[in-house]
Amino acid sequence: MQHKTRCAWCLSSDLYKSYHDEEWGVPVYDDPTLFEFLILETFQAGLSWITILNKRENFRKAFDQFDYKKIATYNDDKILELLQDAGIIRNKLKVYSAITNAQNFIKIQEEFGSFSKYIWSFTDGKPIQNNRESLTDVPSATLLSDVISKALKKRGFKFVGSTVIYAYMQATGMVNDHVANCWKASFLPQMEVESPD
Repeated sequence: MQHKTRCAWCLSSDLYKSYHDEEWGVPVYDDPTLFEFLILETFQAGLSWITILNKRENFRKAFDQFDYKKIATYNDDKILELLQDAGIIRNKLKVYSAITNAQNFIKIQEEFGSFSKYIWSFTDGKPIQNNRESLTDVPSATLLSDVISKALKKRGFKFVGSTVIYAYMQATGMVNDHVANCWKASFLPQMEVESPD
């Protein structure tokens, strides 16, 4: 894919390009991956996404492969361990929010059958296909991300402001914001994805 045109934001490193080509904007319907991106996006708040990508494997190891059932039960010893882990973002509020968010993630699963059914209900189970001409046309938040943010906050989630949620929607393919000349812009709508029942 080296010869193909990509969105300009991902050109600074091979890791960024791979993430753009293989994950960003691809619809995600499985709960474990949806939770992983929720953790990563909340830790990204106020930081660059490449910072998080560079630490992704460290996060995966530190947070038990993003096992939300385990994270929901983290105790003070585990929290202290995380706060001493230089491989991740050592922000106390964000570490605590990961635990709170895991607990609330499970509550939504219990209520709706899966987190996927809940979060995708905001787009009727299908990706929103945008037509962005350039990066300047891509918003940092939308009315829909405002709605989702408020809904999650009402359920007790932390670090889920509208900007974080819109980045989450982009990462999990709830919206396709690849710009018009990017090879993924035309590829994604043709992809066969399995939506929740």
